[in-house]
Amino acid sequence: MNARRILLTTALVALAAPAHAQRRESAEVWRDPHCGCCGGWVEHLRAEGFAVTDRVVPTVAPYRRMLGTPADLLSCHAGRVAGWLAIDGHVPAHAIRRLLAERPAGVVGIAVPAMPIGTPGMEVPGREPEVYDVMAWRADATHFAWLRMRGADPA
Repeated sequence: MNARRILLTTALVALAAPAHAQRRESAEVWRDPHCGCCGGWVEHLRAEGFAVTDRVVPTVAPYRRMLGTPADLLSCHAGRVAGWLAIDGHVPAHAIRRLLAERPAGVVGIAVPAMPIGTPGMEVPGREPEVYDVMAWRADATHFAWLRMRGADPA
């Protein structure tokens, strides 16, 4: 009887857990050792349920070349999620999950160029989060505004 109750309780807890807590997507991040905002973004991903491998490297440039990030979409750190999706900059977990779910044709990466106030890791006390676009790019480096955000949330 106790074993049955434990199994039932375990099943109910699994059903009640948020979807992102049930499946932890892997994220590999390359960042500069002197950048504090990059660590804030890593913590945002972890808090949102991603299994992050945080790699502090002397320069991020070789990883960006490996990921194929267009030069005009660069920010301060780079990453790869789920083994295939390239990330550059302070991209919110919401945008990453949405792209993984939708998989727009030909898209290989998403970026938040520059460092908008209010993006994960770029929060500034007393300042309203900026509205910005998450940019998506294809393997041929063509890119387009894919998702409008305000801070970590859809705008």
